[in-house]
Amino acid sequence: MTLVVFGIVLSGLIYLVYTSTSHRYKQPRFCHKIKKEDQENSLLHLQSPYGLSYKQPSVVSPDGKVVPVAPWLAPVVWEGTFDPTLIDSIYKQQNITIATTVFALGKYTQFLKDFLESAEQNYFVGFRVHYYVFTDHPENVPAVKLSEEHNLTVLTVPSSNRWQDISLSRMARLEKLIESRLFNEADYVFSLDVDSKFYGRWGVETLGRLVGAIHPGYYQTPREQFPYERRPESQAFIPSAEGDYYYGGAVIGGLVKDVHEVAKTCREQLDIDASKSIEAAWQEESHLNKYFLYNKPSKLLSPEYLWQDFKPHTNEVKIIRYSQVIKNYAAVRPNK
Repeated sequence: MTLVVFGIVLSGLIYLVYTSTSHRYKQPRFCHKIKKEDQENSLLHLQSPYGLSYKQPSVVSPDGKVVPVAPWLAPVVWEGTFDPTLIDSIYKQQNITIATTVFALGKYTQFLKDFLESAEQNYFVGFRVHYYVFTDHPENVPAVKLSEEHNLTVLTVPSSNRWQDISLSRMARLEKLIESRLFNEADYVFSLDVDSKFYGRWGVETLGRLVGAIHPGYYQTPREQFPYERRPESQAFIPSAEGDYYYGGAVIGGLVKDVHEVAKTCREQLDIDASKSIEAAWQEESHLNKYFLYNKPSKLLSPEYLWQDFKPHTNEVKIIRYSQVIKNYAAVRPNK
């Protein structure tokens, strides 16, 4: 009998200890910073084989609605596909730095003021940004007031007598900058055209392993009519039956490691073409499209993120965030 009573009492004590401690227990928060190397390793490279036949994807459905995902399940970023407050709060915890390169050579320095001032109002506001301005006229870089976590570095490069050469050298310069600085200084990098302005938010919704922007002039064009390089002797060659989207060379982005691979590969292909006296139809943009066809971007930016000021608004593009300004090419380029 004594043993029975003792057992009951002991069970009661155990229950009291359990219940009292369980009320003090708090649900743990599984919210921790993901290391950059872990993030990189967890994201698969989406490589597509040469010569694969499949239906051309579209960003606008027959009923006029935008398509928010590519056939390989990469998101296409449109207005309404993300919550700015939520996504900003998520990325704020990561303490990231976004490097941003622009090339302002010759008379293109005249576009720097509008580019930088509009960027300060719209581009990764509240996040750490470092602009790298390549120019042959450092004295013409305007003194634009930058926000607290935004910095700017001017990199002086030689002048060129051909705008095509300026375009062709972009990948090599981006590759060298990443190797010399950005591997240690940034998490993500975007290379953007300077002859453009920001008109709306461009934030962390654009970040991804490898990011391409759909060209505003061809997002409803049959791929047979894309201005791809069509000469088989060029390293940028794409057959007429292949192609997903036509990507604008004005925007290249992603993790530093992945953008370095883009720049390095395109530079190597450009060098091979140059050794054969071949210049692709649209210089580095042609090689970029070749790369993106067989190495799928993990995120696509809709034409909201790459527009042209001379184009009228369309029903599917609800907001214009970044757009190439109207200009007289004969007046700003060193050659026609």
